Formats: sequence, C-alpha cells, structure tokens
Amino acid sequence: MANSHLLLISILIMGSLVAALAAGNFNDLTEITWGDGRGKILEKGKGLSLSLDNYSGSGFQSKREYLFGRFDMQLKLIPANSAGTVTTFFLSSQGAGHDEIDFEFLGNVTGEPYTVHTNVYSQGKGNKEQQFHLWFDPTTAFHTYTIIWNSNRIVFLVDNIPIRVYNNHETIGIPFPKSQPMKVYCSLWNADEWATQGGRVKTDWSHAPFTAYYRNINIDGCTVTAGASSCMSTDAVGNSKPWQNHELDAKGRNRVRWVQSKHMVYNYCADSKRFPQGFSQECKRSRF
Repeated sequence: MANSHLLLISILIMGSLVAALAAGNFNDLTEITWGDGRGKILEKGKGLSLSLDNYSGSGFQSKREYLFGRFDMQLKLIPANSAGTVTTFFLSSQGAGHDEIDFEFLGNVTGEPYTVHTNVYSQGKGNKEQQFHLWFDPTTAFHTYTIIWNSNRIVFLVDNIPIRVYNNHETIGIPFPKSQPMKVYCSLWNADEWATQGGRVKTDWSHAPFTAYYRNINIDGCTVTAGASSCMSTDAVGNSKPWQNHELDAKGRNRVRWVQSKHMVYNYCADSKRFPQGFSQECKRSRF
C-alpha cells in the first residue's frame, strides 16, 4: 500500500512538473476546416476554441502531413454536463484503408468522469480500443495529451505519463501504421447515439453552446511533401530525435501499469463477449 501511494504521488508530481512545451502557433500550423465560425483562433494563435450547438460542431486540422513524430496538445474539456459530446485529438490519413491514431474524450453528466477513448487503425481496420478514466478533472485546467509514433510503437501519454503502448507486431501478421502520412485533426461534435453510457444519456442542448479549448500545440515530426519525408530515414535506427527511438524505461513501465490497473475501464484484449472467436494475436504479447 505504501509503495502504491508513493507511485501515485510521484505520478501526480510528474504531471504537475511537465515542462512548458515549445509551443507552435495555430495560425502557422493549422486551419479551421468546418463549423461556420464555431472554431476560433485565440490570442494571436496561442490558443484555439471549438464550439458545438444543436446545428453544428467544429474542427481543425494541421496544414501539413507527417510520417512519424511526437504530437503534443493541451486541452481543457467542456465542464459540467458534457453528455453526448465528443472532443478529439487524433492523427489520420485519408482514403480507403486509412490509418488513424485516436484520442477521443467522451463527455458525461455532471459529476461523472470523462472517458478517454484510444484506438489505432491500420489499413482501415481498428477494433483496438482501450478506455480510461483520468485521475484528475480535465475541465478545470489545461492538461497535455501526447501521441508518440515511430516505426516500432505508438505511445499515448497524459501529462507525460504513459497510459498505453501499442507495439508494432507486423512479424505476426498484425498491420501497423507506418507507410501512410497523417495529418493532425481535432474536433468537437455530437455523438449522443453512443458516446455517453452507451447512448443512454443524450445531449442536453439547454447547456449549448459547448466549448473546448486547445493551446500549446507542438509537432515534432517528419513532414511529407510530394511523397518525400523531411527525415533522412523513417526508421528509428540512425535518427537522433528522442521520439524516433522512444520506448518505456522501468519507471515508464511502472507508470503505465499503475494507470492500466487503476484507471483503465475497457480493454479490447479482455472483451470475450465482443470477440468470442478469440483475441487478436498482439493481445498475447507484452503490452509495454
């Protein structure tokens, strides 16, 4: 018990001491793509807000596409009754057989926690969901959400604390996103047919407009232009940026074990009702 408390204290301290990001400017890095004025760039590009009402949501995307990188975004989510809403931060390619790496934040009724929904698609196939309840209130302050994507693994982090690792298991026939460049996408939209308590709780439009806030976007990745990468190599070997060779150390493995044992609320690798024919092969391999 004492060790568990010490680990929790160290995790909370780590989250509070996350260094200020070398933040980019939303004007330079992104463009608002839909919402008819419901998306607004703030503070000369330092921040951005997305709003949702009963007519439309809103969204933005990066101007450039990337093949591997580290992607950081700070978010402050909708407070109070956010049931039915989904706020997103994800990477995606386009077209049939697309790749995608998701952070989705599923709203809830007042007093109930957000669900952080993560998923990975490769060649158009997903079904790799893991969901979490956070150890803090994500509506009272900004928190940092990070996707690290290299040729060996994908790591999801919250305030620099790893919550999930998805490894490359191509050697056993599991597709991994490594050939399709992706853009960063963020959106706020209504999904009350499924988002909150399985769709049982609908959006209360008397609370609209709903607004989520983004700031301190930071993208350190290999840009792709006309099929050519800005990096000398897309493989981890021989590259010097930390994210290109990123893997969890012992402290990181302890942290992700703590998050998954205390805060995970859904794991596709444990859902036998959904997958009666058996779990995907990577579920039998090391998670970290």
